[in-house]
Amino acid sequence: MFFTRKFHSSCSAKLVLLTVIGLGCAGTTQAQCTQKISELPASPELRGFKLGMTKEDVKTSVPQTVFGRTDAFGVSKTTINPYFDSRIDKPRFAGIRSVSLDFLDDHLTSLWIGYDETFKVQTIDEFIKLISESLQVPDQWLPWKSRGRQLSCGDFQLIVTTVAGGPSLRIIDTAAEDLIAARRQAKEERDSAVETAADGIQSGEEIVGDRQTHIFYTSVCRAAKDIAPANKVIFKSVEDAEKAGFKSADNCH
Repeated sequence: MFFTRKFHSSCSAKLVLLTVIGLGCAGTTQAQCTQKISELPASPELRGFKLGMTKEDVKTSVPQTVFGRTDAFGVSKTTINPYFDSRIDKPRFAGIRSVSLDFLDDHLTSLWIGYDETFKVQTIDEFIKLISESLQVPDQWLPWKSRGRQLSCGDFQLIVTTVAGGPSLRIIDTAAEDLIAARRQAKEERDSAVETAADGIQSGEEIVGDRQTHIFYTSVCRAAKDIAPANKVIFKSVEDAEKAGFKSADNCH
């Protein structure tokens, strides 16, 4: 009887202890980073750059900036090297090796800053603490690749690594990255449709367009045969159909 009471008492104490431990763990759950790009403060470590600024804004800030060409997806890139351009304001970029900027539709969507060996902190841990306080984000970074760290927030991602003996920081607009990926995929699908249509031309098929829907098919498609004669237009090539404002059918049916 004594053993039974002692056993229950011991179990109850353990249960209470486990409950307290559980509550303690719940209270120390890692904070999620919910900040948005629009909420990021003007950090001195960013030297006046911020996601969303236009090329004109960058040119006003650093007149020596030369932008690369814009590709088919609306992306352009440039790099600012304070070490190698004597016209750049050296005190403003003290401790910085280079700055790389990526734009989508003429707005800054990726900012990478490489700091040199004279920067005020050098280790990853010190740098992360500095950036967390400066950008007012939670100090809950996760491992990234071999020695880097990363933090995903509401609509942006932070990546910290070491390059050429100094820390580096990259801020990425994740929504912009998704949009670029969607544009690339859409182009691949269009190219595939054009290639399929071109294969039909090579086998002697015609390109048949529908004036009403502005969609074109190869002549073997049943849909091409269903086009009313008044709406039917024949093209010599896929290129001619596209120049006329027609789009390739998603499938042949």
